[in-house]
Amino acid sequence: MPQKRNNRKDAISLLKEDHKVMQDLLQRLVDASSRPSKSRDNILSKVHDELKTHEQVEQEIFYPAFKEAVQKKDDRQLFFEAREEHHVVDVVLEEINNLHDGEDSFSAKCRLLQELVSHHIKEEEKGMFPVARKSIEPKTLQEMGRQMEERKLAIRSELAS
Repeated sequence: MPQKRNNRKDAISLLKEDHKVMQDLLQRLVDASSRPSKSRDNILSKVHDELKTHEQVEQEIFYPAFKEAVQKKDDRQLFFEAREEHHVVDVVLEEINNLHDGEDSFSAKCRLLQELVSHHIKEEEKGMFPVARKSIEPKTLQEMGRQMEERKLAIRSELAS
C-alpha cells in the first residue's frame, strides 16, 4: 500500500504565506488610507486580525523553537530583534486604531506600519528563516507547521467572538 503524502506546509512556508497576505492587506490599507470609509475600516480590521494572529503563532511556537535551536550569538540576536519589531508594530497599529476619521496622521501611520512590517518580513526571510532551516530538523518544522495551523484557527475564532 503506498504511503500517504503529507501535504501540510512546514512552519517557515506558512509564515511566508502570512507575509504575502500581510503585504497585500497593508498595500490595500495604504491605498485606502486617505479616504475615510467603511471599506478602509474593514481593511484595517483585517490587518489587525492578521497581524495579531501571525504574531501570536510566531511568539508561541516559532520563536521559542528558533531560540532554542540556534547556538551563535548573532543568530540569537535575530530572535530578540524580531520580538522587539513585533512590539513596535503593535504600538503603531494601536495608534492607528485609536485615530479618528479625517485625522491627517492616519495615512502617514498606515505607511509607517507598512514600512515596519516590510522591514520585519525582510529580516525574517533573509536572516532568520535560512538560519532556522539549518538549525531545526525538517520533521520538527513540519510538526510546528501543523501546530501553527491549529493555533491560527483557534486565534481567529477568539478574534471573531
